Amino acid sequence: MISKTHILFSLILVSSFSLNAIHVLCEAPAPAPAPAPAPAPASASESQFISCGSPPDGETDFYGRKWTSDSKFLTSSDNTKSATTDYQDPALPSKIPYMTTRIINSATSYKFSVSSSKRLLLRFQFYPSVYGSLENTKAVFDVTANGLTLLRHFSPFITALALTQAYIIREYSLVPVPSGSLTITFTPSSKHENFFAFVNSIEIIPMEDTFKPADLIGFNGQSIDVQGSSLQIMHRVNVGGGYIPPINDSGLARTWLDDSPYLLNSAFGASFFNGIFLGVAIEAENNVTVQHTSDVPEFVAPLSVYRTARSMGPDPKVNEKYNLTWVFQVDANFTYLVRFHFCELQSTKANERSFEIFINNQTAEETADVIQWAGSIGKPIYKDYATHINDKEGDEILWVALHPNREQHPQYYDAILNGLEIFKVNDTHGNLAGPNIMPSKMLLNADAAARSFMPNLL
Repeated sequence: MISKTHILFSLILVSSFSLNAIHVLCEAPAPAPAPAPAPAPASASESQFISCGSPPDGETDFYGRKWTSDSKFLTSSDNTKSATTDYQDPALPSKIPYMTTRIINSATSYKFSVSSSKRLLLRFQFYPSVYGSLENTKAVFDVTANGLTLLRHFSPFITALALTQAYIIREYSLVPVPSGSLTITFTPSSKHENFFAFVNSIEIIPMEDTFKPADLIGFNGQSIDVQGSSLQIMHRVNVGGGYIPPINDSGLARTWLDDSPYLLNSAFGASFFNGIFLGVAIEAENNVTVQHTSDVPEFVAPLSVYRTARSMGPDPKVNEKYNLTWVFQVDANFTYLVRFHFCELQSTKANERSFEIFINNQTAEETADVIQWAGSIGKPIYKDYATHINDKEGDEILWVALHPNREQHPQYYDAILNGLEIFKVNDTHGNLAGPNIMPSKMLLNADAAARSFMPNLL
């Protein structure tokens, strides 16, 4: 069981700059250009990368990806305009598509022709910089896709300030659209005058459906089938490995973050911090071949996710006393699908490494054995579990923890994890929107102070 003494933590966000000088803290710096794009899926020709507010001929980004102008997808250009910003935050991975945007002053829609048989990976990027004389605090708006509410009263400025990030990505997996027509509508908030909407980029990528029924934790014998549901991708981490940029993903242009900031009371390079166990990062040896299979094809996750992992380490006495724990912020009143990516990189036999999986203090799996599940070393596998987050104090947090299974008497008292994804499932009202993440009072004070000292920049 996860001890309550192990799940107490505090999060203090400190910022000495305004949003326009905020750097991404939980993502690694943009990598240097070098690797070629990963092999594209069969449906790559249908993928659409739209740079909003860009020139009619489109643009090419830092990685060589071609972005199309958004103008031809607007159902009406009335009450919209393109805009640019002069400030390029050092945390931006590329100048394109962040430096241009589409400003929207009244409800406006984009219409796209899409695959009628496949799920759609829909991704927005928002860079809440200063565009002309517009006040970025007045960018508050709703976003819907074919009637599904994705964002409500969304403020990119407040969200970025709270997360201390320079830009915000919102990503969704939508159910197939039989009509082959996807309508995305941006509606500025009507609560106050002069509110507006904006968006820097829209990506639409057909994707295979990898979602199957998953056990609902805490409800014995119950499961949820999310194949008929749309999802929001809340978190995606490469456990034990580093930051994976979109260009190195396996065809879906996803970003995989380093898991270190999500470890409970994490401290880089340490196995312990204030008595909290952090485990150790491991990587496949040269004699271990890691490769995709028919059950886990390329589009599920790139091989770089499965070539690295985090284990508890070689000391069984230490491992028995601790849980390896990650902490994620989520929205209350939603059901979540938690996907665990596994690939054994050291053990070769069943019951060499057997462990328990906990989600929010509840047992998701009593006897997790990657070799037993996958059949051999270097063979990837993933497991899905579902959990519901209630609307109670402290319920905006989702905990994932691993602990050795002593009852199975494994050869090694240890656990392993390679990657983790957390998906929010749409509710019964066709809604995926959660509240804005509010910055701490300390952050607001720091931002106000920064504004007074940097008038030329702001």
